[in-house]
Amino acid sequence: MKINIYTKEGKENGSFEAPDSIFGLKWNSDLVQQVVMSMESSARTPVAHTKDRSDVRGGGRKPWQQKGTGRSRHGSKRSPIWKGGGVTFGPRNDRNFDRKINKKMKAKALFTILSKKALNNEIIFVDSISFAEPKTKEARAIFTALGAIKGYEMVGARRKNRAYIAIDENDVFTKKSFANFSNVKTDEMRNLNPLDLLKYKYVIIENPAESLKLLEAKLN
Repeated sequence: MKINIYTKEGKENGSFEAPDSIFGLKWNSDLVQQVVMSMESSARTPVAHTKDRSDVRGGGRKPWQQKGTGRSRHGSKRSPIWKGGGVTFGPRNDRNFDRKINKKMKAKALFTILSKKALNNEIIFVDSISFAEPKTKEARAIFTALGAIKGYEMVGARRKNRAYIAIDENDVFTKKSFANFSNVKTDEMRNLNPLDLLKYKYVIIENPAESLKLLEAKLN
């Protein structure tokens, strides 16, 4: 697949042949769903917590004798059927929601989503995105320039979940320049994952040569 490379001013600056192993896969909804659900479940942090009968205070002695009173038999007021007793099958904050997923499955799901976005013209390769100092105005100008490219008009106009910007290395100035955009996320290419790809409409990838090396490394 031939993919064009642009400058941050929106001008074409060459092209390259994208490997089919990354940008030429068929859509696999079952694989993507399994990987995304496992990632969301593993990221879940339980907050709600109830006490069972072993956590409730009191109830050390038997409320009344076993027989002879005409009342039901009870061994402790911590029983779930008593008011103020423990809760049966309530939510617990020590529950483990982690779901294991193979690295190869996660990598293939990532490439499957990239392939679909490449087919739908939702990936823009930019040769370099750098700032001499943090400047939101210059960051906004980049979106305006990229939005002038045919087929990518919504990059400069989309209000929600506009773009994920994958930079080849950690650049504080670049991250700070885009930090004021609530619909944009900027992170290193090595941290690219299926969840972010599905959340944001467009993916802007800096320095294709180095970025492709990082993606190909995930195959191994």
